[in-house]
Amino acid sequence: MTRAEETCEDPTTRYAVSTEGLPEWLTPVVRTARTVVPEQLSRFLPPVSGGRQSAVLVLFGEGEHGPELLLMERAGNLRSHPGQPSFPGGSLDPEDGDPATTGPLVAALREAEEETGLDPAGVQLFGVLPKLYIPVSGFVVTPVLGWWREPTPVGVVDPMETARVFTASVADLTDPANRVTAVHPSGHTGPAFLVASALVWGFTAGVIDRILHFAGWERPWDRSKRVPLDWRA
Repeated sequence: MTRAEETCEDPTTRYAVSTEGLPEWLTPVVRTARTVVPEQLSRFLPPVSGGRQSAVLVLFGEGEHGPELLLMERAGNLRSHPGQPSFPGGSLDPEDGDPATTGPLVAALREAEEETGLDPAGVQLFGVLPKLYIPVSGFVVTPVLGWWREPTPVGVVDPMETARVFTASVADLTDPANRVTAVHPSGHTGPAFLVASALVWGFTAGVIDRILHFAGWERPWDRSKRVPLDWRA
């Protein structure tokens, strides 16, 4: 049994969304969650039906170098997105509840706990972004926004699933020197970040890029600076 299961039998109570008591610097992110539409986040939108319902936790904390995001690197042996930096998250389980209501909230925290050892009791959920789609894996993903109100130690729980857990400061993510365009062998291009000894690209980088943009944190960067991705990406 996970800590989340121990502390809450009613997901609708424990997994409520609240903006009360958030730090002021998160106000633009709260506003973005309330106003952004799917088309402003990605050109890959969920199909009318089907797709694998999933959720990720976009967790903001206050670190040594100011505001930061919690990220992890997926194990290299996984069939889906091996070795790729990502937000904690994964597929909804039946016990997580309704995908249209609290299911993504429960799943995001459950997966974060399973992958990073995060204590969900210290996280305040404050918003949900529109559902997006990852065509290559068929995932319909709900990004759940959280504030790490009471930070607890995190790290690799299962090396078969997670290679490492790390944080990336917003200052580094917005630094133009750390921003590049990733080029997939298929020809697809997208925003990427060179932070914490990692190349963050794909779905995760796309969500970060849009949050930075709509929160007004983005700084002009050289989109012609390109980094080719490995054929296994």
